[in-house]
Amino acid sequence: MIRIKYRAFVATAALVFAADAAHALEDSPKPAAAVGKTAAVAPAIGELSALEKSAYEAWKSKDASFWDTFLSEKFVGYGPSGKLDKAAATKQYAGTDCSIKSFALSEEQTRPLGKDAALVTHKLIVDGSCSGQKVPAVSWAASIYVRDGGKWKGAFHAEAPVVDPKTSSAKPVAADGAAKGNPAKPAAADAATAAMLAAEKDLWENWRLHDGKKIREMTAADISFINIFGTYLANKTDALKDWSGTGCDVKSVSVTNAVGTMLSPGVGILTFDGGADGTCYGQKVGPIWGTSVYVKHGSVWKWTFGINLPAPGQEVQPQK
Repeated sequence: MIRIKYRAFVATAALVFAADAAHALEDSPKPAAAVGKTAAVAPAIGELSALEKSAYEAWKSKDASFWDTFLSEKFVGYGPSGKLDKAAATKQYAGTDCSIKSFALSEEQTRPLGKDAALVTHKLIVDGSCSGQKVPAVSWAASIYVRDGGKWKGAFHAEAPVVDPKTSSAKPVAADGAAKGNPAKPAAADAATAAMLAAEKDLWENWRLHDGKKIREMTAADISFINIFGTYLANKTDALKDWSGTGCDVKSVSVTNAVGTMLSPGVGILTFDGGADGTCYGQKVGPIWGTSVYVKHGSVWKWTFGINLPAPGQEVQPQK
């Protein structure tokens, strides 16, 4: 797909879905309460690989018609002005202002999210440009897809360029630095969204306090995370070590403009604007476009995946 464009650079955003034979869906742990008595319907590894390649080729070849049937009606993602729905994404991902010479995926990971939904993460390498600007060469990408009418369709996608957090630069956001064009809408007043938002705020506060014990209790057994520096934390052990460590020194946090997208009664996506008054690895934390995925365990919503992107106004330099 098209790249997410920030003020200082154009971040990659090709919507693709990758499969990992070493972590096939059939072998991945499934949140029992979210799945219930019906096992998750796993796509064949070959099917995911085919989807992945066809999506990249559609972006590379500027095949605008591809996305209408590839994307779910529930699709949510991010673009230059903020969040995208299916209509906006279909227009943006056509690739009309991009010239892509090559792309490659590696380190793919695939796992189910309840019934008939799945998460894919992978490293992405691209040689090309969009709007006349060179795109970041290396990013970590995340995609969520759902089974819809017997077919797997894209429900979410975002990418975080890989940068060195100790050398990247961040500038304060200007007064008009908020996303424009497709501003986030307030969270719907439904019980699931309210519960996910409450959990998200607690998680951010516990991250600020470096409280690994509470974060462990609030998250699912199988989790992963991609942060604003393009750092991929592949499992719960790595994530808890990072979040409870001393890399970040934050005085206060905020989670606003949250919107819930329900993929099923037991799986939800929460998109939001995040903020933190403080630093991570010596760099000031700017505004964040955040996405968290929750699965329902009994009556409790537990966090299972997240990806944070630096919002416009925060400059991060791609790692060389």
